[in-house]
Amino acid sequence: MDATADELAGVVDLFGGLTRAELERALAEAAYRADGQSVDDGALEAAIDDAVESFALVRYDSGDEDSPSTADGDPLLVAGPTAFPAVPDHAEDVPHILDVERRRLDREALGRTARERVIEAAGEAVETADAERIRTLIDVSYDVEAWAPVDLTDERTRLEDALEE
Repeated sequence: MDATADELAGVVDLFGGLTRAELERALAEAAYRADGQSVDDGALEAAIDDAVESFALVRYDSGDEDSPSTADGDPLLVAGPTAFPAVPDHAEDVPHILDVERRRLDREALGRTARERVIEAAGEAVETADAERIRTLIDVSYDVEAWAPVDLTDERTRLEDALEE
């Protein structure tokens, strides 16, 4: 089973958020339900990393002791601002199979996390003069603002200025 970024977002969205290990288990369950298929661990790792890089998934760890992301010490992966969550075939029953309660997330903290990630990615893109990544991050900045209560105007200006240089 090869999952797209939107399908990964769809699975984590069923729960509000999942740790990486929980997401891997959820996809393994869905694959098994699909005629006994299996998940290619390497491909799944790459798909998750790509989804995080593209902001289809956002790593969330509020740092709050009572946060659902710290129950097992691992951050949660949540559906991000560029995702169009889609539940893959045979995954609709995964919430009944996994022993994971739906998580409630602090949207403001999540927005701050996404904002910090955009700023970090923008710094890397500007430093390496990666014009394609800069253009992508300009678009992502609008997506993040629509998705969470944050303002990325200054970062967008910085990115636009870097394109003009």
